Amino acid sequence: MIAVAVLLLPLLGLLLYGMDRIEDRLTARPPEPRHTGGRRLRLIPGGRQHTPHHAARRQHEQQTRAA
Repeated sequence: MIAVAVLLLPLLGLLLYGMDRIEDRLTARPPEPRHTGGRRLRLIPGGRQHTPHHAARRQHEQQTRAA
């Protein structure tokens, strides 16, 4: 009986260590994505040229909203 307990002790120690590592991984905050670096978008007002296609599409959207 004592021999079985002595043989199982290292196995249970490894199991507890593994479960602790898994729990730490599951409860840890996710790492910050790499693409969220220091670069920020700078929006320039009036930077887009409005073509007749865009104007027609905008008028169509306004008409469907009004209806």
